[in-house]
Amino acid sequence: MHFRSLYFDLDDTLYPASSGLWDAIRERMNVYMQRLIGLPRSEIVSLRQSYLEQFGTTLRGLQAHYEVDADEYLAFVHDLPLKNFIHPDPGLGSLLRSLPQHRWVFTNADVNHARRVLKILGIADCFDGIIDIRAIDFACKPEKIAYQRALVVAQDDDPTGCVIFDDAVRNLAPAREMGFYTVLVGKNGAEPAVDRTITSLHDLKGCMPDLWQDGD
Repeated sequence: MHFRSLYFDLDDTLYPASSGLWDAIRERMNVYMQRLIGLPRSEIVSLRQSYLEQFGTTLRGLQAHYEVDADEYLAFVHDLPLKNFIHPDPGLGSLLRSLPQHRWVFTNADVNHARRVLKILGIADCFDGIIDIRAIDFACKPEKIAYQRALVVAQDDDPTGCVIFDDAVRNLAPAREMGFYTVLVGKNGAEPAVDRTITSLHDLKGCMPDLWQDGD
């Protein structure tokens, strides 16, 4: 099968979940919500999870129920010493640069956070661009409109010519329904809701060697 474009999620996909970075970001979300709403921590954690499941992101849930400055929220939750969690990954950079397809970062985070992460990993030059929540007018995975808008940004006419890599099944399932080839990253064993699972992007060449035969 020929693929023209590859879409990579950012957090817990381009770096391993074991880094602890996403856990730290979630804790920043809890702190922000507690200051905003004033509920006990146990209730905040449950509410944040319900927002994630219902709206796709905590921010979208907060926007639906409260007056929230999106810029302030995004700056606060991502205000972390990233170098304490992630490190340069030259092997990943070499792998990404060797792929012949167009490559995009497609994230529910914002471009500022994405750029910081990519810079530390040493892979900022590996992508055609970053499709963040602002680029798609604050839509977010797993809303189908988010994938449709991402395709417009990337100037891709046909999702069947695209692969999407993500660490969350909930984000891949709707993409698969639309025609994307879906790859779940960071998991072992088969997952019926996606096309393929891989433990790490470092395994990509062994798992999907045909990608290196594609391109324009």
